[in-house]
Amino acid sequence: MTRTSSRRVLVAAAAFALVSTAAAANPFMLFAPVMAPPPAAATTDGVISRHEGTAEPAARFRRQIVDYRTGEPAGTVIVDTPNTYLYYVLGNGRAVRYGIGVGRDGFRWSGTQSVTRKAEWPDWTPPSEMVRRQPYLPRFVAGGPNNPLGARALYLGDTIYRIHGTNAPETIGTRVSSGCIRMINADVIDLYGRVNVGTRVIVLPSRDRHVETARDARG
Repeated sequence: MTRTSSRRVLVAAAAFALVSTAAAANPFMLFAPVMAPPPAAATTDGVISRHEGTAEPAARFRRQIVDYRTGEPAGTVIVDTPNTYLYYVLGNGRAVRYGIGVGRDGFRWSGTQSVTRKAEWPDWTPPSEMVRRQPYLPRFVAGGPNNPLGARALYLGDTIYRIHGTNAPETIGTRVSSGCIRMINADVIDLYGRVNVGTRVIVLPSRDRHVETARDARG
């Protein structure tokens, strides 16, 4: 046997001895743990949710202060359903404008409600009406990053509707929900800090093409 071959044999024997000793102390170390992927969370519409950041809303849906003519007093929330905007009225012809997602065909609604409850990182219990339509939905999802209600929720009257966050920002500006008004998490957190329980919320009808009166503020 050559000197090189002898060295290879000695190295292999030493490596085997080390592995055998470690395996005796922990017989499971030789097997890499198999980690099951975390379960995907369902959104309020039964589609798989994604962590926020996979896509961004179009520039026109970014939060900004705009000129907005309305006879409603400061502190009112106006949901412009046809244009997928939500306005928080500041007064003096100004408002904070946010991009939103609204109800899909057959699920849009209009009227006046008030905020009856506020919740941070709310739990989600699908209403019975939704479960009947989509029986595969989970019956309960604890609050957190994978919850389809997002970071904040504003509950409207005694209805099943809410203004809430979303972890699917690419749906802002679309008509995809079951009637709730969705916002990106950063925006719903901002709105949450502005409104109180009792705040008046006006949801404009989708059949009336609301004339856009807002324009980007300058200066």
